[in-house]
Amino acid sequence: MFDTRDLGRRPGALQRLSRTVEAPRDLGNEVIGVPVGAPVELDFRLESVMDGVLVTGTGRASVQGECVRCLEPLERELTADFQEMFSYPDADARTRTAEPGDDAEDEEDTLFLEDDLFDLEPVLRDAVVLALPMQPVCQDDCPGLCSQCGERLADDPDHHHDAVDIRWAALQGLATDQDGEKDNMGGAEAGVDEKQEK
Repeated sequence: MFDTRDLGRRPGALQRLSRTVEAPRDLGNEVIGVPVGAPVELDFRLESVMDGVLVTGTGRASVQGECVRCLEPLERELTADFQEMFSYPDADARTRTAEPGDDAEDEEDTLFLEDDLFDLEPVLRDAVVLALPMQPVCQDDCPGLCSQCGERLADDPDHHHDAVDIRWAALQGLATDQDGEKDNMGGAEAGVDEKQEK
């Protein structure tokens, strides 16, 4: 929570702030995110406007996760920009030009100041989640894991398996049997020939 009382309500008033806060829970997605309690550096500007306070800034934090290809842990520095308008609860209704039917939707999307305080957490959460990579990798050319044994291919570039096509496996067995039969038949024919010569 941040206080805007020092800023005042005179349009055009400006205040710059820098803070380091602890990361809240679930600041990220299933694969990568900011650890709970990790420091998040915030540099932002508060600007008083007619209907409220415009907050513009940047958040910086170290994010941790795992590579989606090889599952190795990774750590990156993340920068997320944000901008949000926090409206005064008693903002003059005549400054709003929206149609009456749109009021309900606008109310849901509008963030309000409460006792001249605003909560930056939902804004920061949205900015960080949007800035995170959807499929983080440890390196751009990460080869991933072997699909047969799970070996990390970056550790052994020459790793391979002799592939046997299961569609031909039965025929390979048949070919071996036929060769054996041919050999037996060849031996039998030779025996017959020998008897005929005698």
